[in-house]
Amino acid sequence: MKLSWMSILWPAFLMAGVVEMVVFAMVDPQDLHWFGGAPVDLSASAVYSLAFFFFWAAFIVAGAMMQMLARPPERGREGA
Repeated sequence: MKLSWMSILWPAFLMAGVVEMVVFAMVDPQDLHWFGGAPVDLSASAVYSLAFFFFWAAFIVAGAMMQMLARPPERGREGA
């Protein structure tokens, strides 16, 4: 079974959009702080963009892992 990247990328894109809407319905980008306590000095659109790409990458990794783990075992390796 060949890994189909579009079957991973498109659902990950859609879910990243949904998660971003849910997260930023509850979080104001201007209220964010780094781990050290300093405020995040980025515009709201930059925070939205970076968060979207982070969420998208996380869903891509999850989708790729799911497809790799869902593959049937190769023939001749059942006893290995």
